[in-house]
Amino acid sequence: MRFSTLMIQGQPRLAVVDGNSAIDLAAARPGAPSDLRAALAAGVDLKAEGAAACASSAPRLPLAAQTFAPLVPEPGKIVCLGLNYFDHAKEGGRDKPEYPWFFYRGKSSLVAHGQPGLCPKVSSKFDYEAELAVVIGRNVPRHVTRADALQYVFGYTCFNDMSVRDFQKRTPQWTIGKNFDGTGGFGPVLVTADELAPGAAGLRIQSRLNGQVMQDANTSDMIFPVDETIMLLAQCMTLEAGDAIIMGTPAGVGQARTPPVWMKPGDAIEIEIAQIGVLRNPIVAEG
Repeated sequence: MRFSTLMIQGQPRLAVVDGNSAIDLAAARPGAPSDLRAALAAGVDLKAEGAAACASSAPRLPLAAQTFAPLVPEPGKIVCLGLNYFDHAKEGGRDKPEYPWFFYRGKSSLVAHGQPGLCPKVSSKFDYEAELAVVIGRNVPRHVTRADALQYVFGYTCFNDMSVRDFQKRTPQWTIGKNFDGTGGFGPVLVTADELAPGAAGLRIQSRLNGQVMQDANTSDMIFPVDETIMLLAQCMTLEAGDAIIMGTPAGVGQARTPPVWMKPGDAIEIEIAQIGVLRNPIVAEG
C-alpha cells in the first residue's frame, strides 16, 4: 500500500494513494488521524484504514495536481547515515567505515516533493545525495536483534540529503552543513514494507540533475543495511513510531566530480528509487 502527505486547506493531511489518485484518509474514515506520525504512534492499522478508504466512495484527488508536504512533517527523530556505500566513501577519500557515521537532521530542514530546495546565500557549494528513507512504524525495543529489526519498519520513501559542503567541512561533525532550511527532500510516496524486498534491498537508486544521471546504484550496495542499522541504533536509543532513518548515498555526488558540480538556481534535481517513486525539487535562491 502507498501513502502520502498532502497539503489540503493549508494543512498537511495523510492520504492513501490509489493508482494516480489520492484519498484524504481522515475525510474518508472519520476519526482516523490526519498525520502519519500520530497515526503510527496511536497504533492505527493504516493498511486496513487505507484499504477501507480505497473501497469507499470518498473523493479521489488527482495526485499530479496536489501540493505535497514532507512525508512525515514532524518526525520525532531524523537519523542519517554518512558513507554507507563503499564507492561513495572511496570517492571521498575514506576507507570503508567499521561503524556507521550517524548524524541528525532537524525537521525545519525538510522540504516536500515539488517544493524548492533552497540554494543558500552563504555558499555556492550545494550538493545532492540520493537516499533511501525508512519510516519506523512502532517503537523499537532497546537492543532489538537484527533478525527482529525489520518488523518495526512501516515503509520506505525517497530522500535527498542536500548538503552545503563547505559548511559541512567546517567542523569534524556534519550537522551544520546538513541542516540548512529547505535542503531535506522527503517523499512523495511511502511504500509499505510488505510490498518490497526485506530492507528494501535490490532497488535501483538514481539522482538526476536537469535530466542527467549523476548517481546510479542499488540499495543492496549499502554497507550497513536497514536491519543492521536499526539494531545498532537500538543499542543506544529508543526508535519511535514516525521516526525516520536516512540510509546514505552512493557514489557520484557533485563534490567528488572533476570539476565539481554544484546545484544552482534554475536547476531541478530528481531522486528515483525503483518500486517507490520519484522525488523532484526545483532549486531556487534563498530569499
